[in-house]
Amino acid sequence: MQVDEDKLAAYFADEPSDAPFSHLDRTRLPRHVSIIMDGNGRWAQAQGLSRSEGHKAGIVALREIITASVRLGIDVLSAYAFSTENWNRPAHEVNVLMHLFAKTFIDELPLLKRENVRVVFLGDIEALPKKTREVFEYGVEACKDHTGMVLALAVNYGARAELTRACRLLAQDVAAGRVDPAAIDERAISSRLYTAGLPDPELVIRTSGELRLSNYLLWQVAYAEFYVTDTYWPDFNRWDYVRALLSFEGRDRRFGGLSKK
Repeated sequence: MQVDEDKLAAYFADEPSDAPFSHLDRTRLPRHVSIIMDGNGRWAQAQGLSRSEGHKAGIVALREIITASVRLGIDVLSAYAFSTENWNRPAHEVNVLMHLFAKTFIDELPLLKRENVRVVFLGDIEALPKKTREVFEYGVEACKDHTGMVLALAVNYGARAELTRACRLLAQDVAAGRVDPAAIDERAISSRLYTAGLPDPELVIRTSGELRLSNYLLWQVAYAEFYVTDTYWPDFNRWDYVRALLSFEGRDRRFGGLSKK
């Protein structure tokens, strides 16, 4: 993806010594970075604030990482915003999140348009409240012709539900005679996932120190590199992002083969 060198230099000026942006090899950046945004509630608790304030602060952090990714020329940035399991949270918190999702998407549309970002959703957004769903559909339509970075937001997403859906779609195609069961391969499954058409994540970042995937992109992250930080998501900034990218570039990615070093 084309990079505006002036904007890039300005955005990453005044680099701290422990996050040297100048050390990044931009030819080795991951095409697809995926983030499990965790720790909003704990961040709020530590600040003596409500969980709702934590979610609001998390949106500010996401805005910064979107901008940083655009500046760097990342092809795809995906983020885990709301899982199928999150419906088990208190009704008040879920309602606040749904309102926040809708309001934020409208508020951020000018940024997405200015930065030429195309938005897609991963998950069953048909099950969302009507107003939230309509805002999402409006935003997707408004950004559909953008040719820059793809922002993939996982909302009402669960990897097991996604894989179950893919199996159901394949079964329907087999029953209708459109697919030969003997021809079903990894590509056939991938093409029926929410991420169809997107490259698999090469780097998965999880904040708040948790060491689990939480039912996220189980198929797609088969060969992804993982970066876990104790930093809560609202405190995760562009320099934390640089640290994650530098860590990625230091990995020896063998894909089951032998080291090239």
